[in-house]
Amino acid sequence: MARWGEGDPRWIVEQRADATNVNNWHWTERDATAWSTDKLKELFLAVSVEGEEGRCEVTEVDRLEGEASINNRKGKLIFFYEWDVKLNWTGISPSGVKYKGYVEIPNLSDENDPSEVEVRVSLGKDQPDTALTDLMRRSGAHRIREAVAEYISTLRTEFTQGMILPTQNGAPHTAETEAKQKPAPPPAQKKVEKCQNTGVKIPTCKVRMTETFLTSPEELYRVLTRQELVQGFTHAPATVMADKGGKFHLLGGNVSGEFIELECEKRIVMSWRFKTWPAGHHATITLTFTEKRGETELQMEARGVPQSEEQHMRDGWKRYYFDGIKQTFGYGALLL
Repeated sequence: MARWGEGDPRWIVEQRADATNVNNWHWTERDATAWSTDKLKELFLAVSVEGEEGRCEVTEVDRLEGEASINNRKGKLIFFYEWDVKLNWTGISPSGVKYKGYVEIPNLSDENDPSEVEVRVSLGKDQPDTALTDLMRRSGAHRIREAVAEYISTLRTEFTQGMILPTQNGAPHTAETEAKQKPAPPPAQKKVEKCQNTGVKIPTCKVRMTETFLTSPEELYRVLTRQELVQGFTHAPATVMADKGGKFHLLGGNVSGEFIELECEKRIVMSWRFKTWPAGHHATITLTFTEKRGETELQMEARGVPQSEEQHMRDGWKRYYFDGIKQTFGYGALLL
């Protein structure tokens, strides 16, 4: 395992002098967030079900937060999407009584097959019990998963048109052609396929780490957002602009990114990358501060870490962030 700052040079993509990216062979990325937002709203608002209990339909997309993108690396399409969804639904009983409720999809992501997507159906506050809730939980949830499946299918075909991939003999073809030619895996093999780097699943992973510091959330937050303090625990030059949209460069430029969200003493969300990762690829890191009896528990979750870098990421955060902070400021651990 290479140390931070000594990455495998094969990850580095040198730019051609003529600025040509032949057949999109180098890492290219297309943002699918805006397109996905419109597509998901269209599909969800078309959901309606009927039964003996009456009729239900999705009437509003109350919350749709997340992101989606497609990357092309050496002829392979890599899809990333993660959404937090809340829908409003309305039901009408056979007698004409109207009811209102909610549908929540807490984690619509590339890690789950559409059939595995969690769909939570609830009735609105102060609404009397009704059999329409069971109708939505049964048939409504099924229709919502069908809408999710259609979104994923369309994302992989319609939105990817123009992202040209190289074939084995060098002749380019489109992502749509590849999707049509590639046979669908049999149902029994779906979970196996999800664990393989087949080119249609993101070769990334989530990294979660938890560390306890003998200090307050206020002090730990300052350590992670003040430039002079960051330089102190990393023992290297750093640039830190701790504002929403502010950039940071740590460890002499080996680590860089941007602050997405800052909630003082509670939460930091940032776009984060190590310089030896494929060009343009960032992980999303969320740091959550929790006070526990005079100590601070720091939870780190990183989404979009290249699978080959998982252990590298864990080792680097442990050594340069967690142990570095404790050793420099005396927040708990005695490093021998």
